[in-house]
Amino acid sequence: MPYKQISTRVTGQVIDATSGHPLSFISVSFSGSKYGTNTDDHGNFTLNAPLPFYRISFSSMGYQPVVKVITPGQPNDLKIRLEKSQTQLKEVKIVSGKSKRYRNKDNPAVELIQQVIEHKAQNRMESTDYLQYDQYERLGLSMFDMPKAFINSAFFRKYQFMMDTTQIINGQKKTSVPVYFNEKLSKYYYRKSPSKSIQILNAEKGVNIIKFIDTTGLGIYLNRMYGNNIDIYTNNIFIISNQFLSPIADHAPDFYKFFITDTIQVGNQKLVELSFTPRTKGDLLFEGKITVTLDGHYAVAACELNVNKQININFMRSLKINLNFEPYAGGRYYLKKSIARADFGLLKNKGTSILGERTVFYSNYKFNTPQPAAFYQGKSLQTDINPNQADTTYWKNNRTDTLTGQQNEVYAKVQKLENMPSYKRTTWIAKTLVGGYADLGAVQAGPVGALYSFNSQEGSRFQVGGRTTPQFNNTVYLQGYTAFGTRDTKFKYDFATYFSLNKTPFYRFPNDYFKVSYLYDVATPGQDFTINNSQAALSSFHSGTTDYWIYSKFFRVDYVKDFENHFSYNVSVKNWDQQAAGTLVFQNNDAANTLVNHLVTTEISVGLRFAPHEKILQGTESRHTIHSKYPIFNLQINQGIKGPFNGSYNYTNVTANIYKRFYMSQLGYADITFVGSYLAGKVPFPLLNISPANQSIAYNDDAYNQMNYLEFVSDHYAGINFTQSFNGFFLNKIPLISHLKWREYLSFKILYGGLRTENDPLYAKNLYQFPAAAGGANGTYALGKTPYIEAGAGIGNIFKFIRVDMIRRFNYLDHPGISTYGVKFSFSPDF
Repeated sequence: MPYKQISTRVTGQVIDATSGHPLSFISVSFSGSKYGTNTDDHGNFTLNAPLPFYRISFSSMGYQPVVKVITPGQPNDLKIRLEKSQTQLKEVKIVSGKSKRYRNKDNPAVELIQQVIEHKAQNRMESTDYLQYDQYERLGLSMFDMPKAFINSAFFRKYQFMMDTTQIINGQKKTSVPVYFNEKLSKYYYRKSPSKSIQILNAEKGVNIIKFIDTTGLGIYLNRMYGNNIDIYTNNIFIISNQFLSPIADHAPDFYKFFITDTIQVGNQKLVELSFTPRTKGDLLFEGKITVTLDGHYAVAACELNVNKQININFMRSLKINLNFEPYAGGRYYLKKSIARADFGLLKNKGTSILGERTVFYSNYKFNTPQPAAFYQGKSLQTDINPNQADTTYWKNNRTDTLTGQQNEVYAKVQKLENMPSYKRTTWIAKTLVGGYADLGAVQAGPVGALYSFNSQEGSRFQVGGRTTPQFNNTVYLQGYTAFGTRDTKFKYDFATYFSLNKTPFYRFPNDYFKVSYLYDVATPGQDFTINNSQAALSSFHSGTTDYWIYSKFFRVDYVKDFENHFSYNVSVKNWDQQAAGTLVFQNNDAANTLVNHLVTTEISVGLRFAPHEKILQGTESRHTIHSKYPIFNLQINQGIKGPFNGSYNYTNVTANIYKRFYMSQLGYADITFVGSYLAGKVPFPLLNISPANQSIAYNDDAYNQMNYLEFVSDHYAGINFTQSFNGFFLNKIPLISHLKWREYLSFKILYGGLRTENDPLYAKNLYQFPAAAGGANGTYALGKTPYIEAGAGIGNIFKFIRVDMIRRFNYLDHPGISTYGVKFSFSPDF
């Protein structure tokens, strides 16, 4: 008879022995094992393991630990009463600031925090030369507080089996529906010198019922939101897309108030519990409590982080982070479990909301056990050959934290849901509206957002298009559109064929493809014009006149290659035929003022991009970089060739930019971009560097918002764009204003450049005349020795969605059609 493995299952509740109240976040584990969990808000717990265990332990700071004998192979249901530990502090008084002013000086709580700050380096996990551990991660999203009329409607009635009636949210039992659930098992390796971290994903399993949101992109974004690595020892903790100052940051006493609220004796170990709260309630700061050892190491033994209701974060109703550490030799405490939980809604206190919870369990720590030297030469992020593990037995044997009953049922429920025709139809409609493409199997129609647009050259523009999917062929992809303008009565079109060398769609990372494309369409000179033209430059709402247009014919061949370290390059050959339109003319500066109907150029281009440690959201058409502290480098080299395919000019144009976001803790963040370019060769003005202008009423971070289209050209330039977001740091402190949760912005842009004599039609022959300021046109000018400067001040988060910027232009004020001041708007919902 084959041997049958005995498993162990324990359920129960933990309460306070004196008051009888349920105790949440009590650590529960099988003695001497890696298996553990925590009690929920009602003190309930469930702990499973695929092995036989005979003892179970209960522990929490402030309570005496308890060990109970259990029987493997049969149900164990326990009622645990925890006694409070011996308390050394007989009485705790927190004096209100109204009667006595809070001070850091001679404050024992601040003195203790200073000791914690001074000992941070030695208490961090990375203080050891070599470290490794196992990590189990679980992340889930659930919708709750949905309208009763919707829950009881005929539409939703068929989906009610998905409902969970057991969740405790903000102390109340709620009915919720799980929409996303993901589990991961990884191994983590760290070497101190030279510094190297390696994380290997061993297994992953997940479901997502909101199929209209990309699973890959959603997972990356949620991990970033709910704290990809919550480290109390860092100065700033990044969570909910913001930087929060840690209560033990180097300068924490300048922003927090600290109070000693308890001293605790656990065995031979004495600990102190401190409470902390922000000095200014609206700032991005935590409030909560932290437990510190008094053995000379001043290590963090436990931590609870919350936020107050006045904090300047949109849509968030609550945030709670629990960090649970366990002791090791040498007085060190290492993180055992972290839970980050937050719920969001459009309204603060009512309406449908989404609860997100990320749990990470750390086990099997090994110290100073180095791997072979060659191992540390590997990639920082690695994945096993077959990480997608759907097998239930595998997860039962390897999961180091216990799922609730409802969490265990999620996979089966979602599988049932995905087989329902009505769910498939609903998801298809939602995916079309959100993603922009209607999925028809081997073909997708779209993008739907480009079906109609309007501009002064085309009038009403109607466009239809589509592309193939991997179901058609996972190597060859086709894409294209055709459009028609009612005013210019011209048909436009784009046809592209992609040959994927890694059998990955061209809109997914990493790219490795050849592309052959042909396009005929209309554009505004100086605006970025790509094969996938979304008509963003043709917005109907502009200030001043915008009657400079070109019709472009592109034939190009591209090769694009992405590497996993987010270095990428592209090589292209392009033949470009430009034809002036609107009030724009291409007119030679010869004696006859000869009109030029077609400007044809042939280019070979090389583009390089490097974005170290980049995390991206992958949409259906484009990628979006998730902001981080790491810079992004871009270099583009375009070589014009005279002769082949009727190319008219020889020239070399080198353009570069460097972008970086600087996080400044409580002062928000600064976005800085350095730009520069140099063009060698003699060319007419359409081939010069046309400064990116913005006459639309929408604010553009990358353009000059008080500059007219085609106003400035140059053959060399350097500039800097600077934007500072203070996240409401100053407005939070103004009475009668602070409750509005507005946020402050400052921007500054400077562009310095020039035009050599050989490219200036006033001095050199065989060039095109600059468009003149006549007939309602604003004219084109060479960027002179005086730099172009504009600056702005803005207020954002108006009604949680709107930002308004007042922009001032400081020079070249004598140009026709310009405005010294302008107001720009942007619609940017953000946390």
